[in-house]
Amino acid sequence: MRAAYLAAILLPLAAGALAARDIVLSPPIACDLGTDCYIQQYVDHDPSAGASDFHCSTLSYDGHKGTDFALRSMEQMRAGVEVRASAPGKVRATRDGMPDQILTAENSDQINGRDCGNGIFVDHDDGWSTQYCHLRQGSIAVSQGDSVTTDTVIGLVGLSGRTQFPHVHITVRNGDTVVDPFDPDGEISCDAPSQNTLWDTYLPYRPGGVINVGFADAVPEYASIKDGTAAHPTLPATAPAIVVFGYAFGGRSGDAMRLTIEGPEGAFIDNTVTLDRDQAQFFRAAGKRLRAAAWPAGVYQGTATLIRDDQIINTESAELLIE
Repeated sequence: MRAAYLAAILLPLAAGALAARDIVLSPPIACDLGTDCYIQQYVDHDPSAGASDFHCSTLSYDGHKGTDFALRSMEQMRAGVEVRASAPGKVRATRDGMPDQILTAENSDQINGRDCGNGIFVDHDDGWSTQYCHLRQGSIAVSQGDSVTTDTVIGLVGLSGRTQFPHVHITVRNGDTVVDPFDPDGEISCDAPSQNTLWDTYLPYRPGGVINVGFADAVPEYASIKDGTAAHPTLPATAPAIVVFGYAFGGRSGDAMRLTIEGPEGAFIDNTVTLDRDQAQFFRAAGKRLRAAAWPAGVYQGTATLIRDDQIINTESAELLIE
């Protein structure tokens, strides 16, 4: 294995004309984009210390060289979500054996330059290549020299390397140049981004959104929300509280999350919280404590809505049965 190919290499973005349509890419993850998974971050186009995606927005970070296809929860990761080669080619290098763990100050030394985590590097025709990072430990299903197609399962989505959430990161290169598959010619128009991408299907841009919404009997720990185990579909009538939470991505300073609950007797909660800073991922919660002997039995509907500049980004809902 040639580990240098799997390091987090900082290479220049494509500038000027490239033969960008020489490669056609399929999404590298087996999920329903927008329902089971979402794109958390894009290639950084800002040459300064700031960050800007191909929409001239904030879904990136300084020096980010790929596209991050993220899962909604760790629970989903544990169930197993396939990573597939995005184009036909030959495997040049692989790495496996790194643990799946959220990056912390305590374990960052274990990365030791292996930011990609468990990964695969694939060569394609005409100097194109793709690199897949953060795969699940023990899931690498191909070896150096293997031929792959877009039907080839090369591993599973994981949490290895330098990452805070389960996802597969794909970097696309032409020679030594990083190419943004959403903007292959590098000629960004912020108001009207090009629809000429490298993808074989339309992948809509989401400027942020609600990842999950659920109910609990107290404000849940953030770790349990990210894990996917915080939500309760049923609670007893004597539950100490009824709380709805919304988990979202792409938050910008000034965004608002509106949390509402409709109960068997009508409006129960309507609370709006404004973000005071940009946040790649975040959650907010609202609810009521039990003041009577029991809650009214029946179905409660909770809704989380992400709002930007008085416009709804998106809304997600969940139901709770009190019995």
